[in-house]
Amino acid sequence: MSILDAIIIAIVEGLTEFLPISSTGHMVITSAILGIGDDEFTKLFEIVIQLGAILAVVVLYWKKFFVFDKNRIPFYLKLVLATIPALILGFLFHHKIKDLMGSPAVVAASLFLGGIVLLFVDNWFKNPTIDKDEQVDNFRAIRIGFFQCLALIPGVSRSAASIIGGMQQKLTRNAAAEFSFFLAVPTMFAATCYDLYKSKDALASNTGNFQLLIIGFVIAFIVALVAIKFFIGVLKRYGFRVWGVYRILVGGAILAAMAMGYNLTVG
Repeated sequence: MSILDAIIIAIVEGLTEFLPISSTGHMVITSAILGIGDDEFTKLFEIVIQLGAILAVVVLYWKKFFVFDKNRIPFYLKLVLATIPALILGFLFHHKIKDLMGSPAVVAASLFLGGIVLLFVDNWFKNPTIDKDEQVDNFRAIRIGFFQCLALIPGVSRSAASIIGGMQQKLTRNAAAEFSFFLAVPTMFAATCYDLYKSKDALASNTGNFQLLIIGFVIAFIVALVAIKFFIGVLKRYGFRVWGVYRILVGGAILAAMAMGYNLTVG
């Protein structure tokens, strides 16, 4: 992996992690286009830049995570409860999920079908009653956590699944998006720590590439900061339809390219 490859992949991660367009799907396709093999360092690099994206949420919403008052314990509890379903299923089906991540066909189909869903989702959940995360009770948080499990299928998008779950539980679009951001922190942190543990040998054997890891981490962090603010603005003004159109175009383009014989398989 060159420095340019590292910069491109980190930008893609930062841009897509919190948008409802699937960061995993975009990373798979980007790696295939760049011709980057699915080696141990590439896996390690993707883990590190995800941590950079997580840090962006913590920095933007630092008061939610670090200003302690009577509302913090219920807040933490809701995040823990909402995270549990994805952690259990992710652990049980870890190897199967990793196999699916290397399939551009699965990613493209998920992007395309998910795009169709986003075209109509604004009309499905009308008259929301919850506009603050403090109003989300534990049972609603758990239900949102089960929606998040849909994102274990590469290309679905953790952000899209959890936001739709929030809207199904009567949250406004903005409240659902912010709860999705909060939920990303424990979910992604646990998942990346587990992957980092699994990749400890790669970390030990790639100390010479430490510069690439730092570059990727910093770029993913900065780009994610901008992307989160941008997404909230677009969501308030246009809803999900614009993201649905984007997903359909990207997923359709990938399927068309594969039908014409282009090899987009990672590795």
